[in-house]
Amino acid sequence: MKHRHKILSFVCLLLLSALANHCHAFSFDLDSIASMGKFPRFVVNTYRWGDKFFNGYDTAYVRGTGYKFNAKITTDNWLDGYHFQLPNKTNILMYSDPSTSVGLYVTYLALSAGYDVNISKLLNGPDKSRRRLRFGFNCMLFAVEAYFTRNDVGTTIRRFGIGGEGKHLNVPFNALLNETWGIDAYYFLTHKRYSEAAAFSFSRIQRRSAGSFYTGFSIYHQSLKFNFSGLPRELLEELPPSWHNYRYNVDTYNYAVRLGYGYNWCFSRRWTLGVSMSPIIGIRKGYVNSNISEVSLSLFNRAKLSVVWNCGRWFFGSTGKMDIAIINSKKTTYAGGFLSFEAVFGYRFNLW
Repeated sequence: MKHRHKILSFVCLLLLSALANHCHAFSFDLDSIASMGKFPRFVVNTYRWGDKFFNGYDTAYVRGTGYKFNAKITTDNWLDGYHFQLPNKTNILMYSDPSTSVGLYVTYLALSAGYDVNISKLLNGPDKSRRRLRFGFNCMLFAVEAYFTRNDVGTTIRRFGIGGEGKHLNVPFNALLNETWGIDAYYFLTHKRYSEAAAFSFSRIQRRSAGSFYTGFSIYHQSLKFNFSGLPRELLEELPPSWHNYRYNVDTYNYAVRLGYGYNWCFSRRWTLGVSMSPIIGIRKGYVNSNISEVSLSLFNRAKLSVVWNCGRWFFGSTGKMDIAIINSKKTTYAGGFLSFEAVFGYRFNLW
């Protein structure tokens, strides 16, 4: 048994030694990969062509960071807001207290993914939370964004009544469950001089001020559930009779065209101020507080503002974002969305 154990140990050492030598000989350098044969060379040449085609910026305006990867920690404070305008001119305004989340994101070239964790839940201990999951791809020519948001924490009714005469309240409202998921894709018209990634993804550096119009499409799903039946009787009496059991529910799919403009202002050597605004207009198909599926106009707006500081491998950014959706039905106008302020601290690096 002892001899077998020694022989087995010796064989394992030989295998580990051979594996170590093999790993040392292999390189992720593109020239090294291309020298391995015809097919690897074809793959490398295709990659280099694609990199030039999708990321061929005018270097007087935009340059790369010199690193393929970046990792960043984000701290995000965001709040939800909802406004209802009812047939009898009654307005309901509610918005939540800020919710704080911490996220970790990793970017490789144009690809970025990450996840936010609501630390307010950990601090306060409720069994509900606001959550967001985001995915992005941003190159010279175009950008693709996918997202998922969910809120079942609740909010607070701040105003309830007719016009400016509505009562100022502070009534907690927790009977809601709102989810939105979607995907956006859009093309930059002046793509060689403007980089949205420089202002919002930190994977490029804007050297001179420039802007661009962009256009694309947006597909998203909205699920909104508000149950007002727990409100005091005097408030329930002001709700429309058409709100069955004092509920407002929306379940729709939206198909829209996205039009927008972005601009990066390089006001100092290491600093960039970026702004982007894009209305999203299309059609909405589904149920809006009714058992009958209908087709109507879909309205959405996204706005972003950022300040970025770059210093070699390190970078810092502060970003504000606002998303607002408007839903018009025959008897109610709803406007709702969220406002967020995000601080980002990150580090750029290469693995190969």
